[in-house]
Formats: sequence, C-alpha cells, structure tokens
Amino acid sequence: MGKYKEISQELRKKCVDLHKSGSSLGAISKRLKVPRSSVQTIVRKYKHHGTTQPSYHSGRRRVLSPRDEPTLVRKVQINPRTTAKDLVKMLEETGTKVSISTVKRVLYQHNLKGHSARKKPLLQSRHKKARLRFATAHGDKDRTFWRNILWSDKTK
Repeated sequence: MGKYKEISQELRKKCVDLHKSGSSLGAISKRLKVPRSSVQTIVRKYKHHGTTQPSYHSGRRRVLSPRDEPTLVRKVQINPRTTAKDLVKMLEETGTKVSISTVKRVLYQHNLKGHSARKKPLLQSRHKKARLRFATAHGDKDRTFWRNILWSDKTK
C-alpha cells in the first residue's frame, strides 16, 4: 500500500491541460496543491502513453481465470462429493496448472467447505438381530412411549 493517497483522474487531467497551455511544472504544482514530482510524473506518463489513467498495480497474477472459478463452484454444487484432486485434474485437462490448495481456497471463498464423512461402526449380524428384536417387541407402542426414550448415537 502506498504512503500517500492516489491523485484523482480529474486532477490528473487538469495537470495535463495546464501543461498543454504552457504552464511550468512548478506553477501547476502550486496552483493544484500537488507535489511537483507528482505533476512531473503525470505529464511524463501522458507524453509516453497518451493517457492519464493510473497503471495497474503490482502483485502476482491470478492462476485461475474469471471463467474458471464459477466452473469449479458449479462442478462442486452439481456433485458435492467431487474432490479437490478431481478438480485439479479437470483444470489440467484444459491447460491450467493449479495446486490443490488453490482450488480449496477458491471453494472456501465461495463458502464451500470440505468435510469428511463421520466414521460409523459397522453393523454386525448380531446388531441387526438385536435391532429386529427391539422393533418387533416395541413396534406397537404409542407416541408417548417413544417420546420418553433417550436416543443415543455412537458416532459422536
């Protein structure tokens, strides 16, 4: 982040117009209350590029294009069991080399968080028989009986 605030587009245009009318850099600086070095930079940039628009700021370019992100999100919304590795392979087929962490970060930004399924104990034949015995013994009970039952889940 810069030390000073950015000069507005309107003020940049005034600097260029005053310079075209023959004013010196110092006079423009005093009149617009802008540092002389800033006026000089604005005029030099206008002469070189023909525009007073500020240039793009530094920073690493994004790996995923603006079309790639919605595609990833759509794939996951259609099939929530899609893994990040599958998405990386899909992107590599289109020619985009991307890491798993980048894919996860994009999905997280779109509020799609990865969860692993909870481990549950496997049902053995004796468990199935016990459940069937319980169901046949208590299947004809009324609702008040079932409301008083304390249910537990062994997966937690």
